[in-house]
Parts: sequence; structure tokens; C-alpha cells
Amino acid sequence: MTPPEPRRVLIAVGSDLFMRDLALALLRRGWLPIIYAPQLIGAAEQLRRATIPVVSDINAIGVRPDVIHGHHVLETLAALAKFPDVPALFVCHDSLTWHSIPPRSRRIRTWVAVDRNCRDRMMIEHGIPEDAIHVLTNAIDLERFARRGPLPQKPRRALVFSNAASEAGFAAPIRTACERRGITLDLAGESSGRPTNAPETILPQYDLVFAKARCALEAAAVGAAVVVCDAAGLAGMVTTESFDAMRQLNFGARLLRRDITTETIGEAIDRYDAADATAVSDRVRALAGVDLLAEQYIALSEELCAVRDVVPPAEQLEDVARTLASVAPRIYQQLGTPRTVMRLRRAIVNSRILAGPLKIVYRLRKRLRS
Repeated sequence: MTPPEPRRVLIAVGSDLFMRDLALALLRRGWLPIIYAPQLIGAAEQLRRATIPVVSDINAIGVRPDVIHGHHVLETLAALAKFPDVPALFVCHDSLTWHSIPPRSRRIRTWVAVDRNCRDRMMIEHGIPEDAIHVLTNAIDLERFARRGPLPQKPRRALVFSNAASEAGFAAPIRTACERRGITLDLAGESSGRPTNAPETILPQYDLVFAKARCALEAAAVGAAVVVCDAAGLAGMVTTESFDAMRQLNFGARLLRRDITTETIGEAIDRYDAADATAVSDRVRALAGVDLLAEQYIALSEELCAVRDVVPPAEQLEDVARTLASVAPRIYQQLGTPRTVMRLRRAIVNSRILAGPLKIVYRLRKRLRS
């Protein structure tokens, strides 16, 4: 007897780490993720070794997926155009960048935000009803980020874990505050000249970590005490009391309200409590594993697959036009100069991302006119 084919989910890019971890978790649950990334991502070879297909040309995909998970707007449009009868959801990862602008598509019936900040962008800037948005906060691979040994009663080693951290920047007052308390401080990230592709190997070496967003979550998962901060400002120590509220904001931008000074960092360090940090780590490991997140995405996907709601071709074309009209000004604004804009226009015309959708739009227009 031939076993049934697995559910196929087309993932239209996203951040390397999020997409890699989610795809591997979906594969472990018997689904077949297909990664569509016009610019091949750093995790491509790792995913292919795990038997997950990775393609840079949407037209190379010769099989119909059961559901589309869109993570960037242009790539999501390409996937929707290539497979005009496949249900879709869209995930907003960022409250500022143009590629996280939600597509204006009647094909997308489920919306996901990685925190309340992204949810608010979708509701307030793009008119998506609140009850249509699911907040599914970021998650990590708990096997990869294994638990460290017990924390000391006083921190001895600390790490600033940020691509924006440098000795001449916001790390300077952190170093001073640590030195006054006898704590050795290291930096990790691009600006410090110490980039890392394997944070799981270095985080267990530290008792105290200064980080934000996913980096803060990873540090808490291994069992370090975490102070949420970055170049934009300081939030403070993650405690059992503050954890839920901070997690709903992804330990990110909306929390970074205080100035980073030697005094404010010192106050945060002085809230170090080994037992409480361990309890925070317990919460992370119970609530923020990527396998749990994969189960949530599977549940949403099954709901989408259960409903067959056909959107007429004319309405799909109208949605493409509305989305491109919404996205284009933001692209031009973020790119800046007229010369850059002209280069962008040429790139869009010759884009591999849009080649498939443009052909499909042309065919649909011919069909509608005939």
C-alpha cells in the first residue's frame, strides 16, 4: 500500500534562522517544506542536506503546494500568482521594513505577527482586523541551545550579544558598569569584529548576557541572566515578573526606552538573581521551543486547507495592483536617491522574483479580455 504524500507547505522566504528552524520542525512532523528564496539564503545547503527543497526560481516548482506561508511581500506575491488556487497565510516579522508590508490579497485569510508591535502595524497601518491576526512569538531550537550548568550567585562573565555592539558605541558604559562589579565582559557580533554563526557554542560560557529580540531569547534558553538592551536603548533585566510582557514585544524595539549609561546598566546588573534567571529559562524552554511553534503553524495551515474559497482572477489582479502600489513608495523612500530608484526599477523589470507573476498576470489579462 502506497503511503499518502505529506502536506506540502511553500515558505516564501523570511529570516534565515526563523525559516530554517521552522522548516526543520515541520519536516520532523511529517510535512514537506519547500523554500522559495530568490536570493539563496545562508541556510540553503543545510536545508537541502535535511532533504528540504530550496529554489530561487518560483517557476521551477512543478508541484502544487497545499498551503503558502508568506514572509516577505514580493516573494509572497510571486507564490500567490504561481499557485492561484492555494490558500495562504502571511507572517509580519518587522514593524518598519518594506518587505514586511502585508500583501493586500483576498487569498490570504490568516495573518500572523511575531509580536504585538508587528500586530499593531498590520491593524493600524494596513487595516487588517485584530481578530484575524494571530500573535505567534519567536521560538528557538531547544536541542541546539542546550541548558548550561547552574548560575553562580554573582555573575563572573558577561557578554554583549549584538551585531551593533562595539567598544566605541553602547558597549562602553556596559563595560564600565561590569568592571566596577568585577565582571569580565566580552562582545560578540559584526561591529565588534567577533561575528558568530554558532551562538549556541558561546552563550553557555556566560552568566549574564546583554541582548535583544531573538538573541535575548537564545541567551535565556541556555540559562543565562538576560538584560534586554541594544544601540536603541535599555529595557532591563528579564525576570519571571516581566517575562510575559517582554516576550509579547519580542524583547525588542518598543521596550528599549531608557538611556544606556553606566548607572542604568549598573541598576540592571544589580537585579541579577540566579534563581529567578533559572526560572525564566524554565519558562522559555516550556513555551518558546520551535516544535511548539511548528504545531501552531500546522493547526493554522490545516484550517486553511479545509476551506476551498476561490478568488476570481480579476480580483486577484486587483490585489496585486493594490499591493504593488502600497509597497513601491516605501521601497523608493528607503532606497533614497533618484539614481538608486532607477536602478531599482530596472531590477524589478528584470527581476527573477517577479518574472513568474508578471507572466501569469499577462495570461490572466488575456483570458479576461477574450
